[in-house]
Amino acid sequence: LQNWRDVSPAIAVEYLGKLEKSIKAKDSRIQSVICVLSSQTSDYLMFNSFGEMKFETRPMTTVQAMLIADNGKCKIQKNASRSFRQGAEMITEALIQEITEKLTAGMDDAFEAKRPKGGQMQVVMGAGASGILLHEAMGHAFEADFNRKGQSIFSDKMGQRVCPEGINIVDDATIRGNRGSLNFDDEGVPGQRTMMVENGILTSYLHDRISAKFYGVAPTGNGRRESFRSSPIPRMRATYMESGNANPEDIIASVEKGVYVDEFSNGQVKIGEGDFTFFVKSGYLIENGKLTMPVKDINVIGNGPQALKDIIAVGNDCKLDDSAWTCGKGQSVPVCCGMPTVLVNNLTVGGEENA
Repeated sequence: LQNWRDVSPAIAVEYLGKLEKSIKAKDSRIQSVICVLSSQTSDYLMFNSFGEMKFETRPMTTVQAMLIADNGKCKIQKNASRSFRQGAEMITEALIQEITEKLTAGMDDAFEAKRPKGGQMQVVMGAGASGILLHEAMGHAFEADFNRKGQSIFSDKMGQRVCPEGINIVDDATIRGNRGSLNFDDEGVPGQRTMMVENGILTSYLHDRISAKFYGVAPTGNGRRESFRSSPIPRMRATYMESGNANPEDIIASVEKGVYVDEFSNGQVKIGEGDFTFFVKSGYLIENGKLTMPVKDINVIGNGPQALKDIIAVGNDCKLDDSAWTCGKGQSVPVCCGMPTVLVNNLTVGGEENA
């Protein structure tokens, strides 16, 4: 660990200048670029009523870049970020290239994107950043405080099938350097890997000490809080669906009419009912098994538990998205999300008009 406390701010300024220059050099249509580097080195000393004392230093480094581009007909705005539990060793030339490529890829498609007709159709969720829908629409409903209070759609589903066989959903605090990882949670429970759904069966909620005692199970290391000013509550860490067996190209080829979502932006979820609405940041129409028109200004509407049951295929390409995800639940904590390419049947796509 290269502690930011030992690094001159001038190093960060120089690095951001290189990143800005790299992005601007990619495309003459780019009008402006904003680059931000944020670093945090936190010392945690935890002493609880069980007589446990633990200490660790938790680093976090985040690099973000945003651009505005103009082709003479319209303007687009794009952003990209990378965030890890690392120190100054994170700021490398390779990271500059990675963020540059992520930010400037698909600019032609972004300019040409149109709002398509909507309706009920199959939706293919791309590997990686689409995992935010899994986090929001399903992950929160697996948090034990909601279930203990009977507020989750999964409150009475423990041990029952919630999605097709072969599907595993995990919350993991042990991934080295990951934004959501922890050696121990804010109650002193060691970080661990928790299988919430195994082979389609709901096998565990995400517990803090209070909910674990209520259910008569061991805590899962999910008791997290924003700071000493807040109380620990069950929170996710790195939440993802494991890889399946399907080839991603074959999944797309199997869809006659649908939408491919490369990345979602913001959305809304009703924990008690499981209903969700998520806006598509970038994606494409699927027509006769091929990606065709890039799309914009659409949303995907559905019900979390039903969407799990309607999964048709799971790709072999699970990917964690290393962007600067932060989860809010009355208090903010850093998290990570991910998933493989997944095909879901019968979701509603809000577009220009019903197809």
